[in-house]
Amino acid sequence: MYLVVFRSRKRADMDGAAYAADAAAMEAAAAAMPGYLSFKSYVAADGQTVAISEWADQAAARGWGRHEEHRRVQARGREDYYDGYTLFAAGDVRIHRFGRQD
Repeated sequence: MYLVVFRSRKRADMDGAAYAADAAAMEAAAAAMPGYLSFKSYVAADGQTVAISEWADQAAARGWGRHEEHRRVQARGREDYYDGYTLFAAGDVRIHRFGRQD
């Protein structure tokens, strides 16, 4: 598994409707990519957002990074949506799970 964590802070003056439309389109496009496993996003009380995507391997994650429409929306994000962001990517992921069985 290859894990990508995208931590961001959005601009106060951004177009929220345009952002939501782009985010929904990118989530659907990512889900159609080979090697896609999952995606979740969370918003903290202070407004910081964390998005986590899981991929089968690094090649799949990089394929998403090179996806033409994704690259266009990334550029729009830098221009119109984000004050700043940090992307973390890791391929040597340790996984520990706990879950109660009902």
